[in-house]
Amino acid sequence: MRLLDLATTSTAVAETSARSAKIALLAERLRTAGPEEVTVAVHYLSGELPQRQIGVGWATLRDLPAPVAGDAAGAGELEVAEVDRILDEVGSTSGAGSQARRRELLTALFARATAEEQSFLRRLLTGELRQGALDGVMADAVAKAAEVPAAEVRRAAMFGGDLAAAARTALRDGVPGLREVGLVVGRPIQPMLAGTADDVAAALQKAAPAALEWKLDGIRVQIHRAGDRVQVFTRSLDDITDRLPEVVELARALPVTSAVLDGEALALAPDGRPRPFQETASRTGSRRDVAKLREQIPLTVFLFDLLHLDGRDLIDLPSHERSDLLASIAPPDGLAPRLVTDDPQAAEAFAKDALDRGHEGVVVKSLDALYTAGRRGSGWLKVKPVHTLDLVVVAAEWGHGRRSGWLSNLHLAARDPESGEFVMLGKTFKGMTDELLAWQTERLRALQTSADDWTVRVRPELVVEVAFDGVQRSSRYPGGVTLRFARVVRYREDKRAQDADTIDAVRAIGQAAQ
Repeated sequence: MRLLDLATTSTAVAETSARSAKIALLAERLRTAGPEEVTVAVHYLSGELPQRQIGVGWATLRDLPAPVAGDAAGAGELEVAEVDRILDEVGSTSGAGSQARRRELLTALFARATAEEQSFLRRLLTGELRQGALDGVMADAVAKAAEVPAAEVRRAAMFGGDLAAAARTALRDGVPGLREVGLVVGRPIQPMLAGTADDVAAALQKAAPAALEWKLDGIRVQIHRAGDRVQVFTRSLDDITDRLPEVVELARALPVTSAVLDGEALALAPDGRPRPFQETASRTGSRRDVAKLREQIPLTVFLFDLLHLDGRDLIDLPSHERSDLLASIAPPDGLAPRLVTDDPQAAEAFAKDALDRGHEGVVVKSLDALYTAGRRGSGWLKVKPVHTLDLVVVAAEWGHGRRSGWLSNLHLAARDPESGEFVMLGKTFKGMTDELLAWQTERLRALQTSADDWTVRVRPELVVEVAFDGVQRSSRYPGGVTLRFARVVRYREDKRAQDADTIDAVRAIGQAAQ
């Protein structure tokens, strides 16, 4: 399969808004892939690399060769398998001279690529390939291409932890092959995700009675135990066992032979309140001096689900049965605090208590919900307060794919009351309709002060209301803080830049959450 074929499909998918049309385009392309090509094709068309990270960013890509002309000899003949091998080598190159070697490999690759292929590769390598081919759409496309039920594809992807591998099985072996993929202790599965509800009352309307649990701002951990062997995986299915001895010790202390558990690990202060999220993230992200880090930033584990117990898979049991089994094997202080109720007042009081203790909110869980991995449905609904700030746009980056020609990624800044300057906090491209993208592109171009190939810098006049989930420390931005999961709510043309929120207000939100 040619890389150009994937690039062309990616462009077509990005330019299509209808879900069914996206699925049809993706399915048509996947049918042409060979058994070994389809896994790479699924990864690429999902906007990700099979290698995850290969140490390449915009700075590396900036000065690579110009594209070859479409009518030149050999143009458009790059094969997907060859590109994958080259990127494998780029990612595995290390040691002295590795940076020069990576640049050499990428230079040779880009020198053979057309403009469309180069654009596709740049966006793929920098995580900017956003075309609406998320897991749900891609799973349906795989099912359509293989002519199998989508539920069979999703189940195999859940158990195998990889939609790309499920695609290969579906296209090669059909439903019989997909049904052979099951839960294996030691192999991570895709975690179940929570949808959202505006408030506790709205969540209870969808499921009552229901179980409410604290919404914890930590690291999702999936714990596998087989005998004395314990493995700990992240939400993205990375193995971090060696970094979390507390989790390993908890798992080994359970009165079981084998188990797969779902939970959250986070750093708590002596008073039991959660420490800033980045402390948990830095602890779980570091491979060095684990013993010393454990002393400095000990982790607490809260378990909230049980997927396998002593040879028995529990995925298809209702939530309340899995919860009862979990409670029978785990110590009370190792369980996420939980309330089962259909009383809105009791539920509100439980949620308020969670917030008062410094947690994000609550997750409302249907007592009958099955464990549906990798999908956001109404079985679990998270409820947490949303913060908003009025910030100033100081620059914007040109979009890609369906957003080509529009200024998309906004650079957000707060006002410094001392100097009157604007302090950048981060970026967002979320929450924008096509109409808003068109409007802001025209408006920002009118405010332009300078530009390069990627970014337009503007006079700090336009105020935008931004919703976000929290504030965390950051050495990347001059204010020392950044916003988590920022998204645009609306523009505030009724406000002047000097009316925007201050950097002090942003820091105060972060400190209040600590």
